[in-house]
Amino acid sequence: MSGVGSSQVGGSGGDVSLVHVTMIAAAAAMGGFLFGYDSAVINGAVDAIQQRFEVGPGVLGFTIAAALLGCVVGAATAGNLADRLGRIRVMQIAGVLFAVSAIGSALPFSVVDLTLWRIVGGAAIGMASVIAPTYIAEVSPAAYRGRLASLQQLAIVLGIACSQLVNYAIAQAAGGSAQNALGPVQAWQWMLGIEVLPALVYLSLSLVIPESPRYLVRVGRVDQAREILSGVEGGGTARIEQRIGEIREALGAEVRTRLRDLTGRYGLLPIVWIGMAVSAFQQLVGINVIFYYSSSLWQSVGVAESDSLLLSLFTSVVNIVGTVIAILLVDRVGRKPLLLVGSAGMTVALAATAYAFSNAVVRGEEVVLPFDWGVVALVSASSFVLFFALSWGVVVWVLLGEMFPLRIRAAAMGVATATQWLTNWLITVSFPSLRDWSLPGTYVMYAGFALLSFLFVWKFVKETKGKTLEEMRG
Repeated sequence: MSGVGSSQVGGSGGDVSLVHVTMIAAAAAMGGFLFGYDSAVINGAVDAIQQRFEVGPGVLGFTIAAALLGCVVGAATAGNLADRLGRIRVMQIAGVLFAVSAIGSALPFSVVDLTLWRIVGGAAIGMASVIAPTYIAEVSPAAYRGRLASLQQLAIVLGIACSQLVNYAIAQAAGGSAQNALGPVQAWQWMLGIEVLPALVYLSLSLVIPESPRYLVRVGRVDQAREILSGVEGGGTARIEQRIGEIREALGAEVRTRLRDLTGRYGLLPIVWIGMAVSAFQQLVGINVIFYYSSSLWQSVGVAESDSLLLSLFTSVVNIVGTVIAILLVDRVGRKPLLLVGSAGMTVALAATAYAFSNAVVRGEEVVLPFDWGVVALVSASSFVLFFALSWGVVVWVLLGEMFPLRIRAAAMGVATATQWLTNWLITVSFPSLRDWSLPGTYVMYAGFALLSFLFVWKFVKETKGKTLEEMRG
């Protein structure tokens, strides 16, 4: 893929168009779009699935969260596959899985095969969540890596917003409810099936972007690596040879990364533990409860279905705004300051949301949130999404793509991302039952994790702004 632009990076005699690099990174980030779309599209179908298959909250929670089990498998295997087959090939595998799962999820015979198709889609999400930030970090010049890596999160939030817009449009076309028929199938089935279109776009883009130069050096295809480095970093022949030498040195003697390379004095290397903890905290604050269950959540406190879908779309717009703010700041302010600001803001916002939900009242068989407290809940929940998006939503993916030493990057990225998806699964599968127990209590728990994330970042996370990948020594 090539591009022409006036913004240049690199040294004299070998400048490279920043537009060219951005186009490559944006193509890879299409996996993030599918990641976001697939993760959030289920939001509009939750209640329809429960009524269609007549399942209780436990089975419903497992079905919704089943994709996350696939995410764990996909994330855990993506690193090894990326080192064996290459970054581009893994993108193509993920694209096929996205397309197949979209069709299967739209045409299930029972809740069992719906669950299985969601696991297949989850495997694709897990692969995309590993390979996109890894690839983008490996093709990006150091000075712009934060912003380019942020394209992954921007693509995720655009995918989330697009899924909510599609859900709302389909529900309206079907008469305001995902349970209504729209042609030969119900509206919720269209919601899940339309994902096949962006999956095909992702597959097409993966055929035209170059392989990672660091992978090419690893497998001995140095001439190709030189050509690609010249295109994405510039700097002339001497500079390119220097970069090849730096990559070789950073790779060390290992040809392929294995899980045993991650072990150290404390079971795993300290940097791996930090990556796993950062990944876990990103999910323990409950952010994906908003994106998986927000429609159902708002309905549980008396909001009509059509209005709840509109609120979900509004939340996605807030998510986009926060992500754009993070992209503008991540290479200027740095990674650690943004994480600290986000943790502090999320703590306050989640506590306020919990207090607002505690004022819901029961009227007959209905639960109603008074208007004033509904406004507080909407503002505080939106503030939570905003603080998450401008910090943890973007910065965690940037950090995971750059914080590990190059010799172990792919495998460590896989372990950290698998941790993220496992934590996501635990939060998602537990929410329906926790909501029935105490919605305010659930949000108090999320607020506690947000506070702990602040303390963890303050103590253990190091700044990576402006460093080359080869300078990351763990």
